[in-house]
Amino acid sequence: MKRFMLLAATCAVALPAFAQNVATVNGQAITEAELNNTIKALVARGAQDTPEFRKQLTEELINRAVLVQAAEKAGVDKKDEVALALNNAKQEILIASLLQDWSQKNQISDAEIQKTYDELVKESANQKEYKVRHILVKDETAANKLLKSIKDKKAKFADVAKKESIDAGSGKNGGELGWAPAENYVPEFANAVKAAKKGELVAKPVKSQFGWHIIQVEDERAAQPPKLDEVKPQLQQMLSQQALQKHMKELRDKAKVEIIEKK
Repeated sequence: MKRFMLLAATCAVALPAFAQNVATVNGQAITEAELNNTIKALVARGAQDTPEFRKQLTEELINRAVLVQAAEKAGVDKKDEVALALNNAKQEILIASLLQDWSQKNQISDAEIQKTYDELVKESANQKEYKVRHILVKDETAANKLLKSIKDKKAKFADVAKKESIDAGSGKNGGELGWAPAENYVPEFANAVKAAKKGELVAKPVKSQFGWHIIQVEDERAAQPPKLDEVKPQLQQMLSQQALQKHMKELRDKAKVEIIEKK
């Protein structure tokens, strides 16, 4: 009786361990943890964790195990190109996991973000923004003709833009490009904008890679930096990337690297 009770206790302890497997394939276990981790990854992409989905995914994991075992039995994993691909995949997973782990342990602080934001605001203190509109056409002759009609007040800039500009986006708005630093535009366009006076119609059409531009600088002002809340995610991402690149360089600098030159 005592031995029977001991056997029953042993089985009671062992049962949860067996319960952690959702299936076996030729004796190889597919664990509940494996199923849960796969479901977690798929749920993050929009899948729904339902009993039916778990059943379908279990079948998929079984099929995968069957095929992997068949590949190993056939020696596919021993082929040079396959072994190389497996090694590369392993390296990529390890690198991604390492960098993700490091990033999680080295979060960018609000103080760092604020400091960077303040520096960028300071740098932009002397910069200007311009309120510009333009008409874009394919050839110089057409551009000169349209410019003359506007100068002679035979046509309004906005009307010409709506009718003639091949830049459909701004054309439908009368050629308006809104407020922006001159540097946002291609060099030829930017130089013309910076050289023009406020309210001035640029004297000659300006050629760029897109065609010929008739440009009017409606207004100018000191650059208006965006609010911190508007750019905080971008600043955080930028600083995270910079920190990660610095960490990777430090690892490389500490490593003993020997490049073997071919003779």
